[in-house]
Amino acid sequence: MNDAEIVRRVLNGDVNAYAQLIDAHASQIIGIAARHVPQDRAAEVAHETFVRAYERLATYKGESPFVHWLSRIALRRCADFWRGRGKSRETPFSALGTGAREWIESIPDASGEGLDAHAERSEAGAILDWALAKLAPEDRQVLVMTHMDGQTLNDVAELMGWSLSKVKVRSHRARRKLRDVLGTMLD
Repeated sequence: MNDAEIVRRVLNGDVNAYAQLIDAHASQIIGIAARHVPQDRAAEVAHETFVRAYERLATYKGESPFVHWLSRIALRRCADFWRGRGKSRETPFSALGTGAREWIESIPDASGEGLDAHAERSEAGAILDWALAKLAPEDRQVLVMTHMDGQTLNDVAELMGWSLSKVKVRSHRARRKLRDVLGTMLD
């Protein structure tokens, strides 16, 4: 049974059939969320995506694959996460539990790289995360999708529901804003 048939069944009252859609697309939606929000919040954002999709299921027209429609909702939920979150909330190392602190401290040993190399890579990632958090949610998503996930501009346009030219312009402006944010940090 394809997704469109399952959607029809759900809309006709078989609400339990929605579980089939969740099972079929959960890993992809969690993957999207994990690339756009902190790892520890990805499952929560994915859950919110499926709740929102269920609430709006009647708006699915079947013009594009269901997973694309669902992915757009996931991306909006990711943007909502960043809108609702303070610009830079950090958790102090001392506030972490003992298990989390031990795990973090064991990372350099487990990877086989030296502490300095690990610290440099970790610091670069933290700086990038900090700079991306300074951008508008849509700018952040475009950059992550095009440069980190390696998606084509056409795929990004389809997933975001934008024209190709809007994606190109938004990507260009987002890169310039990211450069500005990183430049002010270096000044």
